[in-house]
Amino acid sequence: MKRGTTIYLYELAWILPSVAIPLGMLVALLVTAFGAHIHLPGMVGRVNPAKLDSTPPFDHPGVVRLAPGRYEVHLVGRTWSFDPNEIHVPAGSEVTFVATSADVVHGLFIPRVHANVMLLPGQIARVTARFDDPGNYLFLCHEYCGILHHTMSGQIVVEEKPNTSTGAN
Repeated sequence: MKRGTTIYLYELAWILPSVAIPLGMLVALLVTAFGAHIHLPGMVGRVNPAKLDSTPPFDHPGVVRLAPGRYEVHLVGRTWSFDPNEIHVPAGSEVTFVATSADVVHGLFIPRVHANVMLLPGQIARVTARFDDPGNYLFLCHEYCGILHHTMSGQIVVEEKPNTSTGAN
């Protein structure tokens, strides 16, 4: 092999990855944005974070029963706390969390049911989870929100379904 050819191969070994890597990243970005429908939040579903205490449904945070086995939780993340921080639902429930932040970026993460959403100030986020097994489910903030971030958590208490059968002996 000639000396000039060897230098050309070394240059090619550096040029190809330096073009292929950014091109691969651009393709991944386009597939994510358009194929998986992941994009920036728009103006739809926004509320004024300074007026959450007077804006429905966040003026009364808590659990709302929509139908048998279906619930909606209106939740607000505030500096180092969730409102409400304890939620009670029966086992077998499908719960949709309608949540936002009142101040800074927070997160809502429920590990055992794989629910994970970022709470942006004033942006309404929705995530649905199913709670089949009775017990306590921890939810916590997974976005650093200040010095007491580690204290920002709550729990979902999933209670046994009441026995509705009334058989006489």
